[in-house]
Amino acid sequence: MATAISIVLIITALFMIVTVLLQSSDDDGIGALSGRSDSYFSKTKGKTFEAKLALGTKIAAALFVVLSILLLVVK
Repeated sequence: MATAISIVLIITALFMIVTVLLQSSDDDGIGALSGRSDSYFSKTKGKTFEAKLALGTKIAAALFVVLSILLLVVK
């Protein structure tokens, strides 16, 4: 059982690494504080590829934490 959890944990970690590396950097900088970064494209951000990558990263991170705790309990 611990071996199966370890394998899924490694796959989840690799998926999380790939999704983080595929995301583009946020170059808004200090302009984000004054609201200059608000545009039409940022309002429709939920449907973009970037939003899907961010969601995949969040799901992978949550799954990674749950599997890590489960592996700790099983061993």
